[in-house]
Amino acid sequence: MNSLHDLGYEPGDLEVRVSELLVATSDASDAAIDQSVPEVLRLLRDRMKMDVVFVSEFFDGKRVIKHVANTPGKDVIAVGTCEPLEDTWCQRVVDGRLPAYIEDTARLPAAAELLEKLPFPVGTFISTPIVLKSGEVYGTLCALSFAPHDQPNRSDLKNLQFTAQLAAQKIDKQRVVGAAKPPTPEQTLAPK
Repeated sequence: MNSLHDLGYEPGDLEVRVSELLVATSDASDAAIDQSVPEVLRLLRDRMKMDVVFVSEFFDGKRVIKHVANTPGKDVIAVGTCEPLEDTWCQRVVDGRLPAYIEDTARLPAAAELLEKLPFPVGTFISTPIVLKSGEVYGTLCALSFAPHDQPNRSDLKNLQFTAQLAAQKIDKQRVVGAAKPPTPEQTLAPK
C-alpha cells in the first residue's frame, strides 16, 4: 500500500484525505463506507500520534464500540465492546463533565475515577460527539494515547470534530437510504 506522501498528500492534507474517504463512497454502498472507516481511523491515529482511535454508538443506555484502530500489537479496545454509558469517558465529554481535550488525564481530578477502572493507561484523551442532523447524539469519535503527549496539538480536536461531522452526514444518508428501501418479502410476511 502506498504511503500518503507517495500519493501526494502532505501532513496538512488530513482533512482532504478524510473527506475523500468518507464522502467519496457511494451513498448506497454500506460495504464501501465500512471499508473507509477503519482507514480513516488509522489515518487519524497515525497523524495525531495516538495509540487508539474509535467510533462509539450510544444505544439503549450503553456505549458500543463500532470501529477501532488500535496501535498494532496493543489491542486494548475491541469492536463490539459494550459498557453502561454512564461509566464512560464518552458520556462525560458529551454532558460536559469532562473537557473534549485532556492533555494529561492524571492532572485532571474529574478523570481519576475513570482511570482507576481501566486495564490500560490513558495519557492524552480527545473526544467529540457525532451529532446527527436531527440533533441526536449518535455516539462519539475518540482518540487516546497511553502516555501524555509531550507537545499537545490542539488542532487534533478540530480534526476529530471535522471527521465526526463527516461521519454524521454519512450516518444520516445511510438512515435515509435504509428507510427508503421497500420491505423484503420476509419483512412483509412477518407476523406482527
